[in-house]
Amino acid sequence: MTDKVIENNKVTIIGEITRSFRTYQDKQGNELYRASIRTERLSGTADTIQLLVPENIGIQAVAKGPAQVEGMFYSHNYQEDGKNKTLLYVFATKIEFMAVGEVAHANLIYLDGYICKEPVYRITPLGREITDMLLAVNRPDGQSDYIQCICWGRKARNARELSVGDRCAVWGRIQSRTYMKQISEDQVSERTAYEVSVNRLAVLPDERNR
Repeated sequence: MTDKVIENNKVTIIGEITRSFRTYQDKQGNELYRASIRTERLSGTADTIQLLVPENIGIQAVAKGPAQVEGMFYSHNYQEDGKNKTLLYVFATKIEFMAVGEVAHANLIYLDGYICKEPVYRITPLGREITDMLLAVNRPDGQSDYIQCICWGRKARNARELSVGDRCAVWGRIQSRTYMKQISEDQVSERTAYEVSVNRLAVLPDERNR
C-alpha cells in the first residue's frame, strides 16, 4: 500500500513520538507498529494523534523523540462491548527522526472527498458558528474512510449549504479532544475524539458524473 501515491488524502505531522512502537497485526496478518505523536498548536495546546506504521518503512521499534511523519488519515470500524466504534489514525508512509531541538511543530492535512451526511450547523453559547460534516474519502483499493470535519465562522456558513454527495476539498489540521463519557450512574470514562479542523474549504466538480 505504501508504494501507491494517494493524492486525495495527505498528512504531514512534525512533533514528538511519545509512545514506543508496539507490534500490531491486522486482519490480513500484516505486521504493523502502533504509536502516537504529540504536536503543539500555535496556542500552546497539544494534539496527540494515533499512528499505525507498516514495518517495511524501516522504523526503529523502540524509537521515541522528535520526528516528521507523512501518510494518510484513515478510519477503522470495530465493535467493542456490542457497540460500533470508529478509530481514526494516521497510516504512516514515511517517518524521519530528528535531532532534539530541531522540532518546529506542524500539523497539516488535505482531503478530497464527498459529503456523506447532512452538515449540522449550530451556534455555541459564546456565539461562535460551527458546522460539523462527515467526509467520505476514497482509497485506491475501493474502501472509503469516513472522517469528521469541523468548520468555523464564515467556513461554517459555507459548509452548511453543502448537500450529501457534494465533492469538496479541505485543508486543515488533525485535532484531538478529550471528553467524559457516562458509562453508568456512578462510572465516567475519559475518551478521546479526533476530527479535522478546517482552515480552507473548496467545492470541487464531481468526476463521477463525467
